Amino acid sequence: MNVSSIVVQAPAKYIDELVEDFKNSELCEYHLHDKEKGKIIVTIEGKDVGEEIEKLVKIQEMSKVMAADMMMTYQEDSLDAEIKNLEAQDPVPAMLNDDTLDARDIVYNGDLKKKDFGF
Repeated sequence: MNVSSIVVQAPAKYIDELVEDFKNSELCEYHLHDKEKGKIIVTIEGKDVGEEIEKLVKIQEMSKVMAADMMMTYQEDSLDAEIKNLEAQDPVPAMLNDDTLDARDIVYNGDLKKKDFGF
């Protein structure tokens, strides 16, 4: 089972109409909206990513929708696989057990403000 949140953008004058369409739709579940900003939050569910994408495209193709974008997603199968992968790994990175490595040679890239991305 996959669940994803979708942010729908539309002209403010169509928000109430779209909210009703979403409430009555089997494509998604309506959660909230901000009429002034022209945004609606819905979630979609599917047995896999393909089914979710089909639903997202149908929402995007609605006549009064300017844009609909997936914001967050939960993929049950992927999560289970990642949990197994993490459990199989050594919790201590190999470099921390390497006595031949000089700490001054370690490059820290945690500060994104100072990181050189090369562009």
